[in-house]
Amino acid sequence: MRYKTLGNTGLAVSEICLGTMTFGGKGFWTNIGTLDQSVADGIVARALDAGVNFIDTADVYSEGLSEEITGQAMKNSGRQRSDIVLATKVFGQTGPGHNDRGASRGHIMDGVKASLKRLGTDYIDLYQIHGTDPITPVEETVRAMEDLIRQGHIRYWGISNWAAWKIAKAAGIADMHGWTRPVTLQSYYTIAGRDLEREIVPMLESEKLGLMVWSPLAGGFLSGKYSRDGGGPNDARRVTFDFPPLNKDRAFDCIDVMREIAEARGVSIARIALAYVLHRPFVMSVIIGAKTPEQLDDNLAATEIVLTSEELTRLDDVSKLPSEYPGWMIERQTDASRARLKANNG
Repeated sequence: MRYKTLGNTGLAVSEICLGTMTFGGKGFWTNIGTLDQSVADGIVARALDAGVNFIDTADVYSEGLSEEITGQAMKNSGRQRSDIVLATKVFGQTGPGHNDRGASRGHIMDGVKASLKRLGTDYIDLYQIHGTDPITPVEETVRAMEDLIRQGHIRYWGISNWAAWKIAKAAGIADMHGWTRPVTLQSYYTIAGRDLEREIVPMLESEKLGLMVWSPLAGGFLSGKYSRDGGGPNDARRVTFDFPPLNKDRAFDCIDVMREIAEARGVSIARIALAYVLHRPFVMSVIIGAKTPEQLDDNLAATEIVLTSEELTRLDDVSKLPSEYPGWMIERQTDASRARLKANNG
């Protein structure tokens, strides 16, 4: 297991983050997973033994039950609290009221207290805004997170599923007031969905935010269990919850190449899909969720795969994003500058 810093901080996190969306199984979330406490205990202990020190959950997963199970599993593991970097999120609907969702100061303050209680801890290492709030001013959200840090309830904060412009705006507001910047972005990214590379990745690299990748297997689609003729396992998640959306023709093209590489190496297609994401220099940590110990072990084994330059080129080529404006114009206008830079670096 390798470790990277949590964005532009000194805190070390494992390149694999254990996601707990499969813990619990209440309401809608039964489509994702229904692991009870005993099974979750085994998953968490197994991940920690493999060197994972990073766990991610959210207040909406299984209507709060995932946080309860996660917190208890951490205690049952026997590990010191300081040995685990715990992340959770706030934003989604957590009650019947009009203010029981969003990124307002009110909902954030209510949310953190509820999450701390369910998790059974007195602080959260990384508290994330789980989505974009079109109503609440960004300044209100940033100030609320700063206050939580000063109060000791959280240590760092991050965001999830935001556009590049809004992330940059939040960082600018924090700088202007001397508040704490967001340190991470949690976002969807796979070999079959590289849209992040257009605007968000350059911004992350410029502003030194760490990227946490959710659904690196595209909701199981990149596991290699599905076929172009519509075949696939009847109990798979995408049968009842076909998400996240993706261009399936392009995804199958990627799977065809990954299958050849996987068969040559004697490993699963899922390992190659995860390894590809882990090889991206801008990725801080990849979130994996598992329903069984065997699935967890296979995903963890992706950290051991070192793709060759030839394999990476094949994977890059088959998954290359279609040209889009202003990208093609920027590329055309910077050809000469990039050539000079390459020549100077010799």
